[in-house]
Amino acid sequence: MDSALIPKGVKRCPMWQFLLGLGIVGAVLAWGVYAMLLCWFKGLNQTNMNDYYGFALWIWADLAVIALGGGAFFSGLLKYIIGKDELKHIINYAVLIGFICYSSALLILAIDVGQPLRSWFIFWHANVHSMLTEVAFCLSCYFSVLTIEYIPLILENRQLDKVPFFHNLSHNMHETMAVFAATGAFLSFFHQGSLGGVTGVLFGRPFGFREGLLIWPWTFFLFTWSAAAYGPTFTLLITWITEKVTRKKLVKDNVIDLLAKISGWMIFTYTIAKICDTARWINITAPGLGQSLADFYTGNDFYGYWILFAEIILGGVVPAIILVSRPLRQNPLTRVIALFLAVMGVSLNRWVMVLQVMAIPVMPFDQWVLYIPSWQEIATTILPVAYGVILIMISYRYLPVFPQEAELNPIDEEPEPSVAADADIASTDLEPAEA
Repeated sequence: MDSALIPKGVKRCPMWQFLLGLGIVGAVLAWGVYAMLLCWFKGLNQTNMNDYYGFALWIWADLAVIALGGGAFFSGLLKYIIGKDELKHIINYAVLIGFICYSSALLILAIDVGQPLRSWFIFWHANVHSMLTEVAFCLSCYFSVLTIEYIPLILENRQLDKVPFFHNLSHNMHETMAVFAATGAFLSFFHQGSLGGVTGVLFGRPFGFREGLLIWPWTFFLFTWSAAAYGPTFTLLITWITEKVTRKKLVKDNVIDLLAKISGWMIFTYTIAKICDTARWINITAPGLGQSLADFYTGNDFYGYWILFAEIILGGVVPAIILVSRPLRQNPLTRVIALFLAVMGVSLNRWVMVLQVMAIPVMPFDQWVLYIPSWQEIATTILPVAYGVILIMISYRYLPVFPQEAELNPIDEEPEPSVAADADIASTDLEPAEA
């Protein structure tokens, strides 16, 4: 039965290896689920959040996976709207990764609420003055879009595709996918930006506060920009990891090179905008609120000037230079280094804008407040990672995630039974001397 579900023309690992991998990752998943249930049934006292840290580890993870999942909406925009047809060979994986990231984000929010059964309150009793309300609406809607984009891939399973209804449904959904790609890009623009806006409007938190255009602080645009820039690098990095684990070439180099090049130029322009925003904040915004640069990067052992260097230089300038430069981009080693640094850079940006904002003292009697998450928070933050690995394993095994896999990894198919029988008959007809 298992072999009948595997896409035609490709080879997969033995069933026992697959089940062993599922078991190991499943144990991690169970640990996270146990911690999640503790938070739901015993309350958020299972965490180390306090009056200073209303947002903590899993909210950072939430913002990080939403940014990294931006590869789905931006790749879809490039493929279906702008017309970069080469990306059709990686768009399935981008959608899968985006689906994992956004479903993980919703799961994290369900944990953070503490009472997930009351989550519908945010829709029924919406606070129209809160950017988080807009985030909830757009995040939920875009997850629905990603689900619609993921369904055709499921229907292309070897056995499901034999059913005429599923075959036709998948074909028709592919024909209208440009509409969903455009809708997804529109929704992503606003919820990515609103997540940045949540920090940017905090007048009482000078580290996060930003001026901007009318009601939109500069962080609104920077968050959207960074998600579009760094999201594809996460898709490329996971693709590289998948190739190393499977020991196969899954996507042709020209596809990888194109997406890396586009991402490189996006990171380049974003980094320039980020440097300009940081310079304005250092010289105008912070002094206007009675603060200086040293107030935000001294006085503690954790948040030093190194974090500013790591975010902008290591996570911005370096990967931008590598991915923009053709010789460096086409070198497998330097390209992977750039992808790792890029993912680190955008994750660090979300860490800074979530946790460092709350750690910095803003009143004369305040001190630096450092936060150490509980094991329940660590487990529930790892939970989405385990869930994502399991979904990738199942999707890769049974769905045609990589259209170029069969071409890049040809296998010797067993001869048809009739052909083998004819060969046996022919051999028996030979004379003994000829044999």
